[in-house]
Amino acid sequence: MRTIMTALTAFAGCTVTRWYLDRTSRRDEEFCQGRVRLRSLWNEGACFGAPVPKRLLNIASSAAMGALCGMLLARRKDSAAAGLLLGGGLSNLLERQLHGRVLDYVQFPKAPGILKRYVFNLADFAILTGSVLLAAGTEKDCSRKGHDLHCAPGRK
Repeated sequence: MRTIMTALTAFAGCTVTRWYLDRTSRRDEEFCQGRVRLRSLWNEGACFGAPVPKRLLNIASSAAMGALCGMLLARRKDSAAAGLLLGGGLSNLLERQLHGRVLDYVQFPKAPGILKRYVFNLADFAILTGSVLLAAGTEKDCSRKGHDLHCAPGRK
């Protein structure tokens, strides 16, 4: 249940934020002494604007989301990390299917290196956070009886 609620919350948050920021009257804004900039940029490519044919991108995105959903459902764990991954991924996928592109709006102009050139959206942060949490194994599946200190993620 936590996975579904987290996914719905991430999806709704991404959708509402995009709706709010995709207005013609909105102007670019800077926060945190210019470290964070809100600016609207439509991304018609793949990750980081990589030029990928739209038809191939739609098929690959749909297949990846289907595989991810199947994999996470097969785990049968109630994970907030999986919910973030699913909610962010479904949000980007739906927007790409409806509009043929994704609205990115968060930029870090004072970040080091080439990171300052890229623009992200809330779904990207949800996907990143969910991926890191899943990879870090924060959701340990240990027996509550013995509290085995050597329990690795996924081991009972």
